[in-house]
This record gives sequence, structure tokens and C-alpha cells, in this order.
Amino acid sequence: MSGLFYFSSALADNFDSYYKLKFKKMSKILVIGANGKTGRRVTDKLKNLNIDVRASSRSTEIPFDWEKPETWGMALDGIEKVYITFQPDLAVPSAVETIRNFVKLASQHDVKKMVLLSGRGEKEAERCENELINSGVDFSIVRASWFMQNFSESFFTDGILQGELVVPQIEALEPFVDADDIADVVVDCLLNDKHKNKIYSLTGPELLSFKRCADKVSEAAGFHVTCIEIPLADYLDGMRQHHYPEDVIWLVQYLFTEVLDGRNEFITDHIEEVLGRKPRSFEDYAINAAKSGMWIKN
Repeated sequence: MSGLFYFSSALADNFDSYYKLKFKKMSKILVIGANGKTGRRVTDKLKNLNIDVRASSRSTEIPFDWEKPETWGMALDGIEKVYITFQPDLAVPSAVETIRNFVKLASQHDVKKMVLLSGRGEKEAERCENELINSGVDFSIVRASWFMQNFSESFFTDGILQGELVVPQIEALEPFVDADDIADVVVDCLLNDKHKNKIYSLTGPELLSFKRCADKVSEAAGFHVTCIEIPLADYLDGMRQHHYPEDVIWLVQYLFTEVLDGRNEFITDHIEEVLGRKPRSFEDYAINAAKSGMWIKN
């Protein structure tokens, strides 16, 4: 598919068997945000390797809520490693203090390794990263570009189903990355000591504009999706009319004014470095999303 290298089924089976044998006695791994796009995938991949996982979110039996620190301790009990995703984003002003308090508590619970999902080109997020870097606990930091799944599992989906992709900057370029690629890297970071104290920047294989993404979605979905550019202020007003939380609206404003200003218009080879294969293309993502029914109109 698109020239990408994939493990043979036999090699994949051997890979799974190796990890199942090596890590079958590992203490629990806590996945924070287990219902999210990467958290759900990381949880499933770890369970498929027979690794003991505590999947936590606000609604799980052992809950975890970033806004309720009293939930953190129980979630961390008996945990050796943690995958950290922060909602809505590490760039929000309150994130640094929250991450600082969590990292301190995790250290007190004798957590041995933390893997943090972060963003590319976000100075505010780097302040959160520093809380892990300076903690004395082993860490890996995974900086990801915009998820391809935003077009099929997130805020762009409803518009696409109506035949429109409405954004403030249709020509801004981004190396969109597949959430499964991110999850594969996170799992390897959790299970492999060679990633100790490493920072990875994850991108897809090409730079794409939102307009080009709309064209690729159109081809895969079988109906035309028009990319429409509107002023950012109008876009944010529309989010308020649909009752999005103010911190999410702030984040969208931040992303379109700061992160999509050209600073992230480059591609890395870190996925290939970690996984030994190339990242998934947007075409392959779109074809699979369409086959799975993500863009079926009611």
C-alpha cells in the first residue's frame, strides 16, 4: 500500500510473542485518557500483548479526572509506568501546574516510567515536558502533529458528512499523523528501555493543506467535500453557538494562530526510527476510514 513497508504476518506474530513472554510479569501500566484517540489504541495494543493495563478516564471504575486531583492517587496505586494524555491540551495555561502536581504524586507512588503525549512547536507544552524531564523519573516524550483522525473521529467529522470542511486557514501545511502510528510508538516507549529520556517528534510522510486533505477524503468517501475558509473570529463564534467549552475554543484559536504559522512545516523520520517502518499515508488512512464506515451519511 503506497510503497509502505509492513511486517510480514510471521514476523508480526514473532514480535507479539516476544513481548508477551518478556513482559508477562510486568506491573500495571496506567493509561490516562483511555477513551481518547490514542489512549484507546494504546490500551488495546497493550492488552493484545497480554500486559496488565489500568485504563482510566473520568467514567471508569477507577476514575481519573485532571480536574479532580483526589482521583489521581487511587489510579496510581500499584502502577509502574504511565501513559499521560492531558485534556484539552498541554498548551492551556493551567496545564503546567497540573502536570507538576501529577508528576510529584507519581514519583511518590514509585512510578518508574512516564510517557507523555505532547505537541509540536508548542512552547507552553514544552514547559509541561520540563516537569517530567526534571522529575528524576525515566520518561519518553512523544510530540505529535495533528491527527489524521480529526477528520473522522473528532471536530471535523460532522462538517465532512455535510460535504464541507470549514477551517480558518485552508492552505496551512501540516504533516498529519495517524493515531495508530502514535500508539505504536507510545507502546514501544513504554516497553523498551532504549527510549529512556528520549524526545520524539512524530509526523506523517508528507505536508498537506486542509484543502488537499478534503480532496483525499472526497476520493475515499465517494462524495465531494468542499474546503471553505472563513475568518477565525467567525469560526470561534460558531464553536460557541455549538456550546464548545471555552478552554477548547481557546485551544483552537491558539492552534490556528500559533501552531499553524509555518513553524511545523517539516517532516521527521522518528516513526521509522522507532518502529522500523514508514508512517502511514493520508491516502491509506482515508481509505481505511471510509471502509470502516466513518463517513457514511445518515
